Amino acid sequence: MSVSFEKQTKEALKTAGDAIAGDAQTIPGTSGKHPISAAIGTALTGGKEMAGTKGYLAAYMKQLEDNPLRTKMLTAGTLAGAQELIASWLAKDRNKHGNYFTSRVPKMAAYGALISAPLGHFLIWLLQFTFKGRTSLRAKITQIIVSNILIAPIQNTVYLVAMALIAGARTYHQVRATVKVGFWKVMRVTWITSPICLAFAQKFLPDQLWVPFFNIVSFVIGTYINTVTKKKRLAALRKKHFGDNRGDSVGPRPGPGSIGRPEDYKDYPPIGPNPPY
Repeated sequence: MSVSFEKQTKEALKTAGDAIAGDAQTIPGTSGKHPISAAIGTALTGGKEMAGTKGYLAAYMKQLEDNPLRTKMLTAGTLAGAQELIASWLAKDRNKHGNYFTSRVPKMAAYGALISAPLGHFLIWLLQFTFKGRTSLRAKITQIIVSNILIAPIQNTVYLVAMALIAGARTYHQVRATVKVGFWKVMRVTWITSPICLAFAQKFLPDQLWVPFFNIVSFVIGTYINTVTKKKRLAALRKKHFGDNRGDSVGPRPGPGSIGRPEDYKDYPPIGPNPPY
């Protein structure tokens, strides 16, 4: 009985292995020398329908072409929420319950998906449409100037208004004060990074890759400035409450009034597919 069972098991395993090997050899982009690992790798990088391509990046680009606004909204919302969560973790900025998932995380995600993405989608489309087919050096320089003088102020103003509301501003004067104090600071960040990033996109990237590229750049810059701002705010609160500048990992938890001050967030850069460029 045991010998028969062992024989049947070996035959079943051999049949399964041959099937996997046969499938793997038909997968484009694989050598066929390692069929099992090729099948697993293909499954992990987009499936057989994406075989021979660049996997999930190709799948993302296809979605960007087929459903541009929806894809940008999902991307911007995810990155905005992740940026706030990562910055809170790096700065050790916890809420009153002691965790890093503060109320700002879903609010930032909503801002990225519902405000930043549609606005960036329209403005970048308008910019690319205006300069479509114009590849001269003069046209590229003009595109950078137009982006910084016309598009960036619109994006930055909308961004600061949204950040003021998320941070707790409820009156017109509070929102206006946040925009007034933070506008030129955010514009300086824009004007420093804009020429480099936009020139890089013009030189090396097709139009459909501009949005993912700006997403990555904005995410990195935004996370860094967000983290620095949170650390400064927590240090100021510790100094205010204890009269020193101790580097405790948690420190005193700010009350509802202090954590919602719009001026605490005036230095944050734009995020998501609303590139500050």
